[in-house]
Amino acid sequence: MSDIIKKLNTPLFEGIEPDDRIGMLGCTGYHFGSFSKGEIVAFESENIRHIGIVISGAVDMIKEDIWGNKTMLVRIGPNEVFGETFACGTENLSIVTFQVSEDAHILFMPFGRMMCRCTNACPFHQKLIENMVRVIADKNQDLMRKVEAVSKRSIREKLLSYLSIQAQTQGTRYFEIPLGRVELAEYLCVDRSALTRELVKMRQEGLIDYDRNWFRML
Repeated sequence: MSDIIKKLNTPLFEGIEPDDRIGMLGCTGYHFGSFSKGEIVAFESENIRHIGIVISGAVDMIKEDIWGNKTMLVRIGPNEVFGETFACGTENLSIVTFQVSEDAHILFMPFGRMMCRCTNACPFHQKLIENMVRVIADKNQDLMRKVEAVSKRSIREKLLSYLSIQAQTQGTRYFEIPLGRVELAEYLCVDRSALTRELVKMRQEGLIDYDRNWFRML
């Protein structure tokens, strides 16, 4: 497990030497979990006291309404963090469900012990706290990007906004998106068939070209 921790390329460990991570985690306390596709990591209304770092696989953040309709809010992939928004809240209650979309191996760390300086005064513990604040800020920016896309009126406007954000974020007009058609429709809160039809029209009109998850803005 120590080799896995040393090789993690998560922004949460940025600036912390690989050999220092073992001692740091020993101060905070941690554990690993393995999950199969479809398993629930945490249910809505569950008390969240740990953050998760995806080592491999993927976890979806899902919101379900009173009628049972599910919306996939975001997909968390390798090296990404989840649960921090709720772990640092007043009541620590999750308002979403975290479900594994690909077999996943996850590192869990108790948020309370992470954010308090340990008695050993580890120099890298302060860096961990700074990184956690930065991760939360970056997540808020991601949320703002999603709001920008889903707030558009038509499916075409939603798609163009989402694809434009992906192109700008990746710094190229030819890029790969992390979502399949079903997940993209859920993310943009639109019907999958209608989304597929609109993509075909946009390609026919010369606005975009695509091959599966690879897109080119024309």
